[in-house]
Amino acid sequence: MTRSHAPALCLLLFVASLCPAQLSAQTPSDLAGAWALNRQLSQFPSELGFSADFLGALGPGAGPVSGGRGGGRGGGRRGGGGGGTGGGLGAPKIVRVTEEDSQRVSLLTDEVRNPFEHVTIAETPTTVTITPDRAAARTFHPNGKDEDIPVGRVTATVNAHWDGSRLIVVYKAETGRELHYAYSLNANPTQLIVDVEFVEQGGGDKVRRIYEPAASLDTRATATSAPPVAAANPGPAPASSPAAAAAAPIDQRPDAALKGLTKLGVVVEDLSSDAAACSLTRDSLETMVSKHLTDAGFRVVRNSDDDTYMYVNINTTKASTGLCVSRYDVTLYSHAAAPLSHTASPVLLQVELLHKGGIAGGAPAAHADGVVKSVLEYVDQFSARIRNAAK
Repeated sequence: MTRSHAPALCLLLFVASLCPAQLSAQTPSDLAGAWALNRQLSQFPSELGFSADFLGALGPGAGPVSGGRGGGRGGGRRGGGGGGTGGGLGAPKIVRVTEEDSQRVSLLTDEVRNPFEHVTIAETPTTVTITPDRAAARTFHPNGKDEDIPVGRVTATVNAHWDGSRLIVVYKAETGRELHYAYSLNANPTQLIVDVEFVEQGGGDKVRRIYEPAASLDTRATATSAPPVAAANPGPAPASSPAAAAAAPIDQRPDAALKGLTKLGVVVEDLSSDAAACSLTRDSLETMVSKHLTDAGFRVVRNSDDDTYMYVNINTTKASTGLCVSRYDVTLYSHAAAPLSHTASPVLLQVELLHKGGIAGGAPAAHADGVVKSVLEYVDQFSARIRNAAK
């Protein structure tokens, strides 16, 4: 009896001896810590998001689908190029897109376009919790199983697992569209590398963001904001000279470019005849945007782009079936004088401070309300970020 159990007992002891090594392989990389985004080392492409092939995903009555690729100023008197919806729609394929789907795509896409400035990561043997600076904490179980987690006002199905030393988190935005995050650690210098990929049929956009230990980045920002030590009798450099611009301190704190804004211009691009047929009017939109900014405490100058201003651009097409489709963008612009590598003196530049955009489709009766609501939500979000930057 004893001899018959001996082989089994030896096998059990051998397997048990392997368990610690297997368990340690489940969390091979310690991502824990407080991390701050390094914008200079990170990628910020001009176009980022899911493809704008939204016509196959919209049917009559469908909600807004934010997050389509494109951005910047669209066509019209001030713009050129991206963001338009174009013509030749044909008959759209009727696939229902729910309001929750559209909100999920919008929120997840906005988080990639406007990455969190600070994140804190905590780990246990079975969980990884990521707490960003402007959203609720998210706890993942890296076991390769689907789980639902809150994302803003909606939920998203997420699958997390370890791939060697990388933590992979897959968000299922909607049918056929996913966001893949890969978190990895670089030892020297110490960096948290976040690779994000928009996964859909035909490929998708990719972007890399670099985070550094928050303490070291904040220390550098404080050091660069200190007044420079004057050289012995160098003679003052003209304020507009390239040498003076190069010597000026750089404020790398989150949303530093928004601090001190109290006055904003408002520019709403002219709308097309299709937009009018879909119940969108420029004057009413300009009035509502101005009111929201005034209520937020800003001094508003309508139809002015002389200084920092809010720019709203909507491109609308009405299909032969009666379906209205709009691409809408809200951008906060400013101006700055800076020398470029190929110029002998500073030049005036237009600077994009904030941007959000989306796509909506539906019947004319409800289409305008949905587009205006989304635009005003973006305006309110920008106002909140400006207020927070002043604290």
